[in-house]
Amino acid sequence: MKLLYAEDEPAMSEAVTEILKRRNYLVDSVSDGQEALDYIDAGEQYDGIILDVMMPKISGIEVLRELRQRGISTPVLLLTAKSEVADKVEGLNAGADDYLAKPFAMPEFIARVAALVRRRGEMIPDDLTMGNVTLNRVTFELSTANGEIRLSKKEYLMMEMLMKNRDHPVSTESFMTRIWGYDSEAEVNVVWVYISYLRKKLGALNANIQISALRGRGYILEEIGNA
Repeated sequence: MKLLYAEDEPAMSEAVTEILKRRNYLVDSVSDGQEALDYIDAGEQYDGIILDVMMPKISGIEVLRELRQRGISTPVLLLTAKSEVADKVEGLNAGADDYLAKPFAMPEFIARVAALVRRRGEMIPDDLTMGNVTLNRVTFELSTANGEIRLSKKEYLMMEMLMKNRDHPVSTESFMTRIWGYDSEAEVNVVWVYISYLRKKLGALNANIQISALRGRGYILEEIGNA
């Protein structure tokens, strides 16, 4: 499950992000509302969005209103130091799915996040399947009837992108932006390296799908018959 977490307090952001990652969430952390919108504008797809209300540039509620105006229905949890009923009503009326006042107990926060991502709507199920291959989005395991292999974070993200875009090639630039980030100093050939890793793991599982390269367009998953 992938989350977008917008929080302008560095210590809070670092602590919460680490706790979420320990629970197998993939987290993009940003420090203001404009950056949150930039990540969404880049085509990022999230299972849940956590927004601090009081942020620089654009407030969490303004970000939320913008998302709902665009028709983006990803579940949103608002975090704020304010606890007055009027503030909660404003957030909920703007389209929030849940609201949690600071300071909060971490077990409650984790429970709220878990409930948030269970709101299915347009979200993708925990298991993605193509051919005889299943990718579990909670455990990061790639499996067939012949066994399972746990993927690294970057391998998982690449496989998820390929399976979610099975009818369309994924460009090298898309992989670089989504997985390594805008400011990464990694060379583009790192994508080929990870594609090679995934091909070997699909082969080890006797998968009946393969990653094919389309010249000038990127990579796509194709079925190759019964394994």
